Amino acid sequence: MSKPMRMFNPEMETMPHEQMRALQLERLKRMVAYCYERVPMYRTRMDEMGVKPADIRTLSDVSLLPFTVKDDVRDNYPYGLLAVPMKEIVRLHASSGTTGKPITAGYTRNDLNNWAEMVARLCVAGGASDEDIAQISFGYGLFTGALGLHYGLEKLGATVVPVSSGNTERQIMLMRDFGVTVLIATPAYAMYMAETAERMGLIHELKLKYGILGAEGSTEEMRAELERRWGGITVTENYGLTEIMGPGVAGDCIYKDGMHINEDYFWCEVVDPDTGKTLPDGEYGELVITNLVKEGQPMLRYRTHDITRIIDAPCACGRTSRRIEKIRGRSDDMLIVRGVNLFPSQVETALLGVKGIGPHYEIVLTRKNYMDKVQVKVELLDGSLLESYGALEELRREIQANIRRICQLDMEITLVSPNTLKRFEGKARRVTDLRNQ
Repeated sequence: MSKPMRMFNPEMETMPHEQMRALQLERLKRMVAYCYERVPMYRTRMDEMGVKPADIRTLSDVSLLPFTVKDDVRDNYPYGLLAVPMKEIVRLHASSGTTGKPITAGYTRNDLNNWAEMVARLCVAGGASDEDIAQISFGYGLFTGALGLHYGLEKLGATVVPVSSGNTERQIMLMRDFGVTVLIATPAYAMYMAETAERMGLIHELKLKYGILGAEGSTEEMRAELERRWGGITVTENYGLTEIMGPGVAGDCIYKDGMHINEDYFWCEVVDPDTGKTLPDGEYGELVITNLVKEGQPMLRYRTHDITRIIDAPCACGRTSRRIEKIRGRSDDMLIVRGVNLFPSQVETALLGVKGIGPHYEIVLTRKNYMDKVQVKVELLDGSLLESYGALEELRREIQANIRRICQLDMEITLVSPNTLKRFEGKARRVTDLRNQ
């Protein structure tokens, strides 16, 4: 018999399906009217489709609404999708887009309060409590992960250690000295931290019990290895994205049988990636998310490009919410490297305009010590430059600086002789991903 689990908000987390669907429909109707009245893009799209807010009578009527895609957010940068005056926006977050401009999101005070609530629920589902000391090893800044988990854990009542990322040996020392029991990090960095703790001989001195991980996908094999390396901790995964809110959309409970959706805040559906047709629960397709209560920058039917399925079967934890299965992959070409969104087109943008190199390049992704590495191979226009170390290094530094500025990542740059990279007769395949080999 499964043991009962603590919950942060039992009323919402165990609400009967029929009651939850009624609440979702009420909030969906209100949200569609809100977007139609306040966001010009949605009014224009709905008018073009001949759809009015009054047409939303059931949850399935969400299929009448237009999709929102990442390009919509980028094209309306920075404030074109805000539904409130700027004076009501109390925080801005951003993530990488397909160009140098980031994807932005604005939050009202109510949005931040709701965000903290949904993250607190998922932290409790993952095992955390107000007696825990949680170390956040995400990078702080415009990225939603660190501050999203920070305020959710504080709302829960846990002690937060906002150490950020990097300086791994110091992180291990702080984990030991502070008695940290919960780790917030990407799976890859959590693995690297475990290796560092082993190398320092401190792994058995740590009090870690839970790893609440996110910002990048991981396999069940990686989860099992993390739990083993950290001495039997429980590792859970959570899901979110900047455009919708950040972390807190869904997350594992300790039974790890799919990520529970915060259904009072989001309506989730799965569609056929090619046709856009809504699929029944249980079928694999592209996850599409609609905000139900967000004030600052709400999204209707946002296409995540993440491939998963919705699970509607009961969970041993007692929560009644539907769940999404671990993300299987993406329907577009976005890569996630060390928790940062990376598009091949960003690399191309960084290379364009650099004198001395040609238009052909290759991005090679590998994994060393459980950390993602990115190598960019670039062809020189003049092979004789290979004989000039100083000129070669100057060119490499220029390319690295461009890539760091646009992609927010450090990459290894390899300059190769002219006409040595593969050519393609059809669509170019610029990415070689060796991380799972």
